[in-house]
Amino acid sequence: MRHKYIDLDRVGIHGHSGGGFMSTAAILQYNDFFKAAVSCAGNHDNRIYNRWWSEQHHGVAEKIEKGDTTFVYKIETNPQIAARLKGHLMLVHGDTDNNVNPANSIRVANALIRANKRFEYVIMPGQRHGFGDMNEWFFWKMADHYSRWLMGDKTPRPVDIGEMNND
Repeated sequence: MRHKYIDLDRVGIHGHSGGGFMSTAAILQYNDFFKAAVSCAGNHDNRIYNRWWSEQHHGVAEKIEKGDTTFVYKIETNPQIAARLKGHLMLVHGDTDNNVNPANSIRVANALIRANKRFEYVIMPGQRHGFGDMNEWFFWKMADHYSRWLMGDKTPRPVDIGEMNND
């Protein structure tokens, strides 16, 4: 009888928005498990994102003093743990994201550069929180990332994405 198994040398993760935060956190925190990640529009540093999101989705306590509401939590931001990167990370962000400011991904990129880490950073021009008419291009970019880093496919890719021209 054959047993199916997970090849632990080929585990990747992908996420968008809160999932972008989580996929990056996963490859940084569990850096011996995840080998590749694609992180899109992640709110990597909740100090520059909506305060209510952290409180609601991280289950932290609300503190009200003298009419001012703050949230009590101690969660490391992705920029704070960026130096832990061992795998292959691709950050992707729309340059006009109207939900998660691109500064979130820029802060991760800054921390990775300062930690002397290799990574990819893809800007989606004119795209907001979703990638609109660039979704298919992004799909093939992500497929190339996983093909290379999880499947070991180092086949040179032509400039044209031929699959997109088959429609």
